[in-house]
Amino acid sequence: MGTIRELEALLKAGRDGGGPERMEAQHKAGKLTARERVDLLLDPGSFEETDALVEHGCRDFDMGDKRIPGDGVVTGFGRVDGRTVFVFANDFTVFGGSLSETNARKICKIMDMAMEVGAPVVGLNDSGGARIQEGVGSLAGYADIFLRNTLASGVVPQISLIMGPCAGGAVYSPAITDFVMMTEDTSYMFITGPDVIKTVLNEDISKEDLGGARTHAATSGVAHFTAPDDGHLLATCRALLSYLPSNNQEDPPFRATSDPPDRADESLNTLVPENPNLPYNIKDLVQTVLDDHVFFEVHRAFAPNIVVGLGRLGGRVVGVVANQPAYLAGVLDIKSSIKGARFVRFCDCFNIPLVTFEDVPGFLPGRDQEHGGIIVHGAKLLFAFAEATVPKLTVITRKAYGGAYCVMASKHIRADFNVAFPSAEIAVMGPDGAVSILYRKELAQAADPAAFRAQKVEEIRQTLANPYVAARNGFIDAVIPPAQTRPRLIAALAMLANKRQVNPPKKHGNIPL
Repeated sequence: MGTIRELEALLKAGRDGGGPERMEAQHKAGKLTARERVDLLLDPGSFEETDALVEHGCRDFDMGDKRIPGDGVVTGFGRVDGRTVFVFANDFTVFGGSLSETNARKICKIMDMAMEVGAPVVGLNDSGGARIQEGVGSLAGYADIFLRNTLASGVVPQISLIMGPCAGGAVYSPAITDFVMMTEDTSYMFITGPDVIKTVLNEDISKEDLGGARTHAATSGVAHFTAPDDGHLLATCRALLSYLPSNNQEDPPFRATSDPPDRADESLNTLVPENPNLPYNIKDLVQTVLDDHVFFEVHRAFAPNIVVGLGRLGGRVVGVVANQPAYLAGVLDIKSSIKGARFVRFCDCFNIPLVTFEDVPGFLPGRDQEHGGIIVHGAKLLFAFAEATVPKLTVITRKAYGGAYCVMASKHIRADFNVAFPSAEIAVMGPDGAVSILYRKELAQAADPAAFRAQKVEEIRQTLANPYVAARNGFIDAVIPPAQTRPRLIAALAMLANKRQVNPPKKHGNIPL
């Protein structure tokens, strides 16, 4: 019969991980240990560990007496702001955080528990990959995790924090989750490392350039957030969770605010320049409208011509999608379409209303975009908005041209509340382009082509490219002073609080991938 002392010794052995030297090495590398990370993520004293005594069951390779309770991954549940969250954390001090068969079973167990009780799963990844000594058993463990990631998708929020190496097959679990966060300088993700690339392709590239946080934040779009160290990344994760419901059957957490719902801001009346070709920063509008001027931006460094993120209006969480005139004039291209579509679908999964701020001249033209599949990638954003059944509110601030007008949560794809500023231009194309097509012959014959063009551009702007034409047709619900944006959106959001809309019965849609 065991004793309390024996139990305490086993638990201490698990807490000690790979021992003081390896823990010190972790700290010298600028990283926290697995348990330190869990403690920072969760509310103090709330962590309940599961499977603390599990050891590896390697059968086909002699690992001697190398058995450490917990086997290199810390699993369990706790609370973030008082709400239940499940967590697993690779312990890099034990076998390099490598995944074993039993290790995977621990992770799968808490993922199954999270699905049963309806709570988010946060994975703290710092692993050397599959444990070589276990052969196919470790690979099977990864596949078991991938399956659960897929089944949990759209049911409970899943967040992956990359806080060290994540390579080979290990990257696919984070890729399936809703958000990927990376520490700068201490984490990387790639399918094939620099050494193999050098051998196969004779290319020299560093880990950071190949798969570091900055690369995945700005170039590939794999990472939604980055932070300078573990502590800041964990704080960002807590902040993100504060906007998310625990599962797809709940609404996002309401947070009371002292910011008046009827607050008008006269500065918005002059935010959009009178010259339609001059840029402005859409984030100024977004932050001014949201509660307490707080905007939690997602995917900040990737495809900056579209802005996405979370905030609150009258205490209710909303997802914001906005064209950014300050970058590429807010045009839609391949990357921005993918970025927007992914965020829209996430919000729809978890009952987060969508607020769209539209100022888009169209889709980016050119051979590279066409050959890269702008047609199918642009259709992703269209599909996502059309499929979404959450409340959808749209504000047209300036340009809404061509197919991009249709795509950006127009009335025609089931948006609920659509308004426009007086500065809005809603048309097949911009007035200048329209004149070039409609008056080609007259321009060639005009005594003063520039004066003739200016006259016709103004005529088209007054007769076709203005919000009152759309308003007369019921394609927008109102033309509003920009200063009234916040109160009008809050009123509409309150009206839509009990919206019920369903899509036709089907197994799932076939989004153009």
